[in-house]
Amino acid sequence: MERYLAELNEAQKEAATTVDGPILILAGAGTGKTKTITTRLAYLLSLGVDPRSTLTLTFTNKAAQEMRHRALNMIGEGAPYPPELFTFHKFGLLFLRFHIERLNRRPAFVIIDTDDKRRILKQLCGETIEPKIASSAISRYKNAIIDPQEALTQNDGLDPLSKKRFEAIADIYCKYDAYLTANNLVDFDDLLLLPHRIMLDHADLKSYISRRYQFIMVDEYQDTNELQFQLLRQLCSEHDNLCVVGDDDQSIYGWRGANVRNILGFCDHFDKTKVVKLETNYRSTEEIIKAANELIGHNRARYEKRLKGALGSGEAVKIKESNDEIEEALFVAKEAQKRIDGGASPKNIAVLFRINALSRALEEGFAKTRVPFRLVDSVGFYERSEIKDAIAYLRLAVNPDDDFSARRAMNRPRRGVGDLTQKKLSQAAEERKTTIMGLLESVSDAELEAIAGKKAAQALREFEAAMRELSALTHESAAKLIDRFESLIGLRRYYGERDEVERALNLDELYGLARDFSANNDGAGLVEFLSESALASDQDSIGGEVVNLMTIHAAKGLEFDHVFVVGLEEGFFPLIGDSNDMEEERRLGYVAFTRAKKSLTLCSARSRFFRGKREAMKKSRFFAEAALTEGCLTLEESRRFKQGDLVKHKIFGMGRVLGWANAGREQKLTINFGGIRRDILSNFVERI
Repeated sequence: MERYLAELNEAQKEAATTVDGPILILAGAGTGKTKTITTRLAYLLSLGVDPRSTLTLTFTNKAAQEMRHRALNMIGEGAPYPPELFTFHKFGLLFLRFHIERLNRRPAFVIIDTDDKRRILKQLCGETIEPKIASSAISRYKNAIIDPQEALTQNDGLDPLSKKRFEAIADIYCKYDAYLTANNLVDFDDLLLLPHRIMLDHADLKSYISRRYQFIMVDEYQDTNELQFQLLRQLCSEHDNLCVVGDDDQSIYGWRGANVRNILGFCDHFDKTKVVKLETNYRSTEEIIKAANELIGHNRARYEKRLKGALGSGEAVKIKESNDEIEEALFVAKEAQKRIDGGASPKNIAVLFRINALSRALEEGFAKTRVPFRLVDSVGFYERSEIKDAIAYLRLAVNPDDDFSARRAMNRPRRGVGDLTQKKLSQAAEERKTTIMGLLESVSDAELEAIAGKKAAQALREFEAAMRELSALTHESAAKLIDRFESLIGLRRYYGERDEVERALNLDELYGLARDFSANNDGAGLVEFLSESALASDQDSIGGEVVNLMTIHAAKGLEFDHVFVVGLEEGFFPLIGDSNDMEEERRLGYVAFTRAKKSLTLCSARSRFFRGKREAMKKSRFFAEAALTEGCLTLEESRRFKQGDLVKHKIFGMGRVLGWANAGREQKLTINFGGIRRDILSNFVERI
């Protein structure tokens, strides 16, 4: 252990060897955050701490795997068990497998993804609300810990039209919640919300879990939302041994509920917190660090810290202004090719942009110049329709109550069970108070023909028999089940016969993943494989000898030798509007700059074709704020509320803000209205 501690600088060593009490490690970009936190974990184990009494939480599978690998290498054979190290959602999943019965739910639940969620909502929304809008609103409610019944009361004081709209969304939330419960499904937000609800209602379990995990560490703490913060409070209910690592300057997920106040107010939430700042950057050259420091220094709500370079000087930050997006894309592609010709690996080059709309011109530019590239935010593997078809079968095998998966699977491949027949089956199942699979098992052949017609009834009987056989294999290894699945259903064979080669190859990849997962996890079964598949993230697949084109959000946590940032114009980067926080826009700029190790090129265009017309563009204020060009600073009016603000509500009158938490692009405000505390979403009040 002494050898590993000797590799740390003084600040890192202080953070790694502080054991008791709350500790906040402020880790600037490239300052050895992962090395510090894994060394701290290994240090705890070297003191004799039981690995099972530690809990380390991260945000991505990639980070969790890297930290687990590093920590195990440090401790060697010294620990009898591997440490508990998961993503937040993986922890929630494991918690629910053991304890969801306390909600009168079965442990064989199935996790749905974003696309599944919107398909379900499409059935529930009708013509009233767009499924995409309902999906975002429900996610905001859940991450702000607002249940369906509470959501119905959030509409006081609105004008009639707005009130009707919010009541419709709250009503859909109620129906959606009931649908998930009836079909034993959970969405990603539920993986955190349901454990929080269980521990809130069962103090004995909360106390037991907190006593079990005596040492808790959280990576990327600046990205936690209100729900994750409250979950951590429950996990620390019996002690205060909480170590969080993060950088308030890299908090860029406010739009999906992350609350930067969690890290800015950590010392207020946990008494006698020790704060350690990591400010020595081992990633980037001095020129890149200077630009990042200057830019982020314009933010007001932040801890005071300044990165110091350890690598010395390098290339100057390059600025390129093009006439339009076509010229910009060709410039970037040709510059990337020059780097490759000079010996750079394509995978060590990235092109970053603030909004997805800018990717089209870049794709065309790279295609014209024949530079190998990949658009990272394109359709993910598990979002492809043929993969979702196969997953629907596998989910249904695990959970026969899952009507959503049953409707998708029963006509893939096509077997004459169309939308009208499926609707009739759903109605018949509802009348008999059962599920679709329950209906198929309980009705006679004659009854089924009366519901679905003779041809469809025969196909449904074959479908039912196949699902019965697959369900019987769910306790076998995932490898054995997947082999039988293809022989029974023939999904891969179906696409092969139709000469849809890419779909067939994607299914081969899925089957291979299942077999590898089973082989590498002691013959693990289908439930475990489906859980791992549902938690897969976009960053898990980044690699290969190609230039990566991606949004800045997708690049978070990554690093590249050479980085190009395009679209640096007012209105594109930074985005400007009522729902945009300029301080978060600067944090996005800081994240983009600090992805670069050796060279950073910042690009803008004098005009862009966007939303059907060409417009003249104004250079981003970030050039001047980063001290790269001369220019006037632009002052913006903050539309965010803070503690102490005086506000007015149409019904409750005047009040003062006592505290707040992010709820998507809005804030959930705790307001004192004449001695009565109420939690109100920010768009229902105005500042006085």
